This record gives sequence, C-alpha cells and structure tokens, in this order.
Amino acid sequence: MIATEAAASRSDRGLRRAAAMMCALLLVLATARAQCPPANIPLNVGESVNYDLYFKWGVIMSRAGEATISYNTTKFRGATARRYRMLFRTIKIFESVYRMRDTLDCYYTPEGALLYSVKRSNENDYRLTDELTFYYPAKGRTTIRSRRYTPTEMKIDTTLYVRSGCAFDMLGATYFLRTINRTSLRSGDVYPAIIAVGHDLVKVNLRYHGPAVVERDKARYRTHHFSIDIHDDAFTQTRSAAELWVGDDENFLPIKIRAKLKIGYAEVYFRSAARLKAPMSCLVSQGK
Repeated sequence: MIATEAAASRSDRGLRRAAAMMCALLLVLATARAQCPPANIPLNVGESVNYDLYFKWGVIMSRAGEATISYNTTKFRGATARRYRMLFRTIKIFESVYRMRDTLDCYYTPEGALLYSVKRSNENDYRLTDELTFYYPAKGRTTIRSRRYTPTEMKIDTTLYVRSGCAFDMLGATYFLRTINRTSLRSGDVYPAIIAVGHDLVKVNLRYHGPAVVERDKARYRTHHFSIDIHDDAFTQTRSAAELWVGDDENFLPIKIRAKLKIGYAEVYFRSAARLKAPMSCLVSQGK
C-alpha cells in the first residue's frame, strides 16, 4: 500500500496529462481521411462507450480512472445541435491521492461542424475551465477563440489560427476519428495534424502499421495499429510517444491506447458500449 501511494503521489502530473491527452491521441486518425464537417456521421444518438484508464509506474500497474463518451441531441444557442461528451473520474488509490472529475463537451451542428467545446476540470477541488469557440472564415481555415479561467482569474484569452486542414479540441478529435475510411489505409502511411490546447496548437503525426489482434480479459479484437508522434512536454519522446489500436469495423472505436509519459505509462482499454450504430464485429472471440 505504501509503495502504491508513493507511486500515485509522484505520478499525479502524469495522470493529469494522461487523462487530458486520452482523446488527443486519436486526433490524427480523423485528419487522415475525414472531411470538415464529415460526409458521413456513423455515431448513433443515445450511444455510450466506456473505457478504463491504467497508470503504470515501475512494476506497479493500477486502474486509475474510468471514462464514458456519449452522443445525444441537445440545444445550443437556441438551435438543434449534437452534444458529444466525455466524463472522466479517478478511482481507487488515485481517488484519495489526487481526485479528478473532468467533463468535456463538444457541440456540433446536425451536419457535424464543430461549434464550441468546453472542458470543466475539478482536480483536488481546484476548478478550471477551458473553452474553445470555432469559426470558419474560409474553406480550409479555422479561427479558434481559446479561453482558460478559474472562478476568480482569467488565465488565457487568445485566438488561434489554423490556415489549412481540420482543427479540433481533444474530445472533438475522437468524433472525426469515427468518420475515416479504414479500407483505404496502407501500412507506412503518415498523417500530420494539429489539436488546440490552451494557447498552443499541438502537432501530432500518425503512422499506420497495419492490422493487429488485441487480447484483453479473454476477448480478442481485430484492430488497426498506429503509432503517434506527439510534440508535447508531458511525453518523454516525440517519435512513437503513443500507440493505439482501433477496432476494424464500421464503428471504428479505439480498443487500446498506450502512451509513454515522463513518469511511467498510461494505458486505456475499451470496456463496453451501448446503442452503437453498427454491430461490433471487430470482437472475434470472447472467453467465458
């Protein structure tokens, strides 16, 4: 118990970054062959997907948190919209060492254009809000108003400019992930992308390695294997700073993510899903 508490205490920054970057790891998949907004939206209104986050430090690997991503109809500024939401919370020993409650919301037009995103963090009772408002002044260009504040202080209030390609927040990246044409992926493909985080535009590159099988809790999944170069201070390296495995079916759900942090590793695993638009045929066998 003492060793576990020490690991949790020394790695709280890594855990925070792992949770924050969980969806950013998926960004470049969307950019590879997705449109802005996408021509096809394979998400189903009412669906939800559950993930478990593990933190590995030395020989210790502990379940550190859990996340749920959902998709529903709502209203945004008086108009019909779609809300894509992720709820994240710490569990077990990490709950007592560094308690986290994060809510990420993205609001889209029914056609899939990202309008606004907000991340509300409560970390050990320190409350922080990140807002991104998206504007599209010309085809292929995006202007982003970025604000970060606490209940008492404005920390960031700036404008970011993306002069070509699609731009996303951390959660919105996973939305576009689901729209790519997986049948046209070829081993060795490399795709660059950018994600907005605070006052930065974080550069990432996706490298596709081909099909792979992931085994987890006696279940086997057919997946596509990628590695990701991430230019962010939380990671010890830029090249192959993370890997992910995405289910090979029409849902194209992430099954496993592994990221090397400055202290240890973060691993994210698919746990369950409900009301998906298509059958989860990437699950080829499941033990009893």
